[in-house]
Amino acid sequence: MALRFLGIWPNTPDDGSPTIWLEEATGDLIIQSWKADEKTVLAAQEVGSVPGHSTDVPDHETVIRLPANMLQFIPRPADAPVLSSPSDTDGTPPAYTIGQGQ
Repeated sequence: MALRFLGIWPNTPDDGSPTIWLEEATGDLIIQSWKADEKTVLAAQEVGSVPGHSTDVPDHETVIRLPANMLQFIPRPADAPVLSSPSDTDGTPPAYTIGQGQ
């Protein structure tokens, strides 16, 4: 498996920092990040995804929280909308908005 390093949490300490790699052969992203807490998992389950799809998290999957500043390392087609987030002023995770390409 050939991985390419894409990015790490800016100004990272020596260990435990969110990191993203790209698997060259498949285009899959490999992500190390913070485990989502129970409140976050429950909120995601409440929102759901597509109609009829289970909101349970299978044993072979997990829910992670990817910090907003890590979005810059996720590859996108040149004409794709850019995800951005407002600055975090009160300590809560920011909401994401769709913006125009950079």
